[in-house]
Formats: sequence, structure tokens, C-alpha cells
Amino acid sequence: MAHQTGLEDRYVIKNNRKMRLGYTTGSCAAAAAGGAARMLLLGGELSEIELLTPKGILLNLELLDITRGENSVSCAVRKDAGDDPDTTDGILVYACVKRRTDGKICIDGGEGVGRVTKPGLWQKIGEAAINRVPMAMIQRACEEACEAADYEGGLTVLISVPEGAKRAKKTFNPRLGIEGGISILGSSGIVEPMSESALIESIRVEMAQKKSQGEEYLLVTPGNYGADYLREHMSLPFEKNMKCSNYVGEAIDMAVNMGIKGILFVSHIGKFVKVGAGIMNTHSHSADARLEVLSACAVRAGGDLSTARRVLECSTTDEALDCLAEGGILEKSMEILLKKIQFYLDHRSYEQILLGAVIFSNERGFLGMTPRAGELIERLQSVNKMQTDC
Repeated sequence: MAHQTGLEDRYVIKNNRKMRLGYTTGSCAAAAAGGAARMLLLGGELSEIELLTPKGILLNLELLDITRGENSVSCAVRKDAGDDPDTTDGILVYACVKRRTDGKICIDGGEGVGRVTKPGLWQKIGEAAINRVPMAMIQRACEEACEAADYEGGLTVLISVPEGAKRAKKTFNPRLGIEGGISILGSSGIVEPMSESALIESIRVEMAQKKSQGEEYLLVTPGNYGADYLREHMSLPFEKNMKCSNYVGEAIDMAVNMGIKGILFVSHIGKFVKVGAGIMNTHSHSADARLEVLSACAVRAGGDLSTARRVLECSTTDEALDCLAEGGILEKSMEILLKKIQFYLDHRSYEQILLGAVIFSNERGFLGMTPRAGELIERLQSVNKMQTDC
């Protein structure tokens, strides 16, 4: 019989599908630490432990690979991300707990837990990448074990993830300057499948870090196409780019709130053509309108009704660009589109910061840039030159 965690009947609906909830690396670490502390202080062996998550869901987590030392106990909890495509799904998160005499509970990261190497994160440089809420959860789990054992001494807790260094390569950690492993994460203790809030939070963390390092003008690409184009075709510091995924609007909102002075977006037209209609979440599940926007641009550029209809019947933006080129209105259509993109970027920010975009297609390369993009490029190049000269 499978172990019951307490999440068997909990799910969310995504795209008309029931999707099972999971639990975070923070919950794993706290449960492992609590279990190891109880076995150390109370003796005996536990096969499972209860953990109340910050979300208010009570988990019953299995304790694995229990090892006793002369003055320590170690055990692990296996991460279960539910139906979320989480890079850390299935890994073992270990806690090794030892007694200490000063009454303090000291928590650190070991093998496979990343170390912070850049400023701007909650942790200081050199500290383990264990976020604030998981740190508090681990602390509380150990305090409860001490209370249960009527123990007034201290504990040293070492969290480790043997597969962490390998899995971290597929996370945001390398971009954030977190080296050597994964972060112990989770503000609610629970993983919600395909959580937008988790991705948006990772964008916010990276932006806050860049701001703390003195970067006032940001270079942002929605995805890999934009990053590849930036690296191969633009004389801007590629290593400073950050990704915003589909969350153009949220990225602008964050920048305004943080006091960022400007953002230059470098994007494939397939994403940013939507911004020309005021669509600030470019995921196809939120809205499309790519061909409708291009068809409207064609009409405004003087194209005939036949060309506009042909654009609407296309399957891809590259195919639509071919139609515009055949009608002799590609350049004029792009000029109109870029003005619309600039209008909606400024509308989102209420013109509080400098915003612009460079757009391209994989087939045709550079398609143009918004009216304010040139100023942003100059500022980014100037800042980079100053830093290089120093």
C-alpha cells in the first residue's frame, strides 16, 4: 500500500485537468530535520512524521535512509512535486541533526545545497541558499522536537541534497549566482502544478538582485529565441540579460516598483506582436491575436483587403510576414506595429520608466525597434563601457 501524505484528495484545475498538488523542498527539509531531531532526542526510530505547512495543509511524510551516528541522526524525505514539471521532483532531501551545548539551533546547507555568491538575495554572500520560510519551518520543527523531549540544549542541522548540484543546472540558480546546488524553497510548503506565482517570484528575485548590484537599465528577453538573437546579433552585454517568460506586464510592474529606470526587451515577433494589442501576458492560453494584429497593421499600412485576409489565414507570424512582403507593405506594417508596441509599453508603466523593444524573426532577422529603444541601447552600451573600463 502506498504511503499516504495527506495530499491524495487535493488538486487544482489547470486547462480542464485535475492536477495533483505536491510539497516543496522546504517541506522536505523541515520534515527530515524534525524527524531526525526527534529520533536523536527521544530515541527509537520513526517511519514518518507530520508537518503542518504554512498553507495550513497537514502532511504526513515518510522518513527514509535513517542513519544513526555517535551523536547524530540523519534521515531523508523524498520530494514529490505532484503533477508539476518540477526539476527537483523525486530527489532526496536529507537532514543530519547533532546536539550542541549552547542552546542554539543552527541551520546550514551541505552537499547539493547552493551557496550565495552575489548580493541581492535574502541570504548573505557565502550563506546556504535556504530561503526565509523554509528556514523558519526547519527551526520550528526542531523546536517542537526539543519541546517533546524536554531538551534545553541546542542542535546543529545540516541540510543536504546529494543530487542537488546536478539538478541545479536546470534551475534559475546559475543566473542568480547560487553555486553548487539547488535552493531550499517554498513560501507555502505546497507545490501547485504549473504555478505562475512561483515563476513570477523567480523573475522578481532576479530583478531585485540586479537592482541591488546597481543595474538601473535592464536587458530582458522573453525566452531562448530572444537570448540567442541578443548573443549573436547585438552589441550589448549578453551576460546581463534576464528572462521574463510570458510575463511582460509583470516585469514592467516590478521594475516600476523597484525604481528601475528602464527596460529594453529583445523578442521574437511571435511573442511581442501581441504586445501591439496591449496583451501583456504572451502565453497562448491567455490570448493570441498575432494574425489579427498583423492584419490590422497591413490595413493601416495601405494593404488591400486580399492581403489582410491572407494574413489572417496564415499559421505562423513568419508566414504572415511573407504575405506582407509580397504585398510590398512589410516595412510600413512593422513601423506601425512598433509604434503600437511602444504605446502599450508606456501605457502599462504610465510612462514612469523608459521602455523599448527590438523585434526580429528567425527567418528575416531584424524587423525593427520601437521609438524609444535606441535611447535604451545607448544607455546600456554606455553603462557597459564604463564598467569594462573600470
